[in-house]
Amino acid sequence: MAYFGRVRIVSLLPSTTEILFALGAGDDVVGVTFECDTPTEARNRTIVSTSTMPEDLSPAAIDAWVSAAQQRGEDLYTLDAGALAGLDADLVVTQDLCAVCAVDVSVVDDALAHLGCTAEVLTIDPHALEEVLGSVHTLGKATGQEVAAEELVGGLRARLAAVGDRVAGRTRPRVAVLEWADPPYAPGHWIPEMVEAAGGENVLGTAGARSTRITWETLHESRPEVVVVAPCGYDREGAQEQADALVAAGHLPAGVKVHAVDADGMWARPGPRLVDGVEELAGVLHP
Repeated sequence: MAYFGRVRIVSLLPSTTEILFALGAGDDVVGVTFECDTPTEARNRTIVSTSTMPEDLSPAAIDAWVSAAQQRGEDLYTLDAGALAGLDADLVVTQDLCAVCAVDVSVVDDALAHLGCTAEVLTIDPHALEEVLGSVHTLGKATGQEVAAEELVGGLRARLAAVGDRVAGRTRPRVAVLEWADPPYAPGHWIPEMVEAAGGENVLGTAGARSTRITWETLHESRPEVVVVAPCGYDREGAQEQADALVAAGHLPAGVKVHAVDADGMWARPGPRLVDGVEELAGVLHP
């Protein structure tokens, strides 16, 4: 369904909030999650989703807490049904890609049914870089911003092509991305594609698949020349702290180049800034 004119949107994903604002539909966004921080204007919207996880946990404690909650069948996010009802939304954007990342579509469907709300639910579930670009078109069509979506995707493709031209023919360094650092996780989804687009050879994880827990021995056996520390949900400062800890603990291969990134903004969040991440990594691999 496409809307033309004023539409009230609740975005339950930081990535779709970012895309909606980039398309010029920010004024239509009335509800967001506690994690929706880009652009800063998004912070002025009503928060309808929060995490059930305690604050200030270490990465290892976060992993243990999430695993235990999943084993108990508990939701990792709460949806404020009262706030949702009060917003009188026409469109609710959510996902069923990863229960660790955001409110699941089944929770949204149940809440809307309970409240008697008739809002359309749009599920955005990109697993690959091309699907991320496709989600921009999907949101553009759903909000009547198709021209803006074409322009945004066209610009992103042009930037990726420019990186491709710059790294073409060069030796590809072996790159291992850590999507989580304690315990270590190999990346999945679009991250291996980002490494390849930046002119690297991805040596851990599978494009389009889920991230997987690995051992430090597996990391060493992959023989990386560059290790990218990109713990999901952490900004560059948080990633750098974890990178420093890994070096101090001797977990990384000797002589390997270590690069910490803004994982939350440019790697884990399937939005326009993934291209920023590709450009940055290309500069690291091919200065």
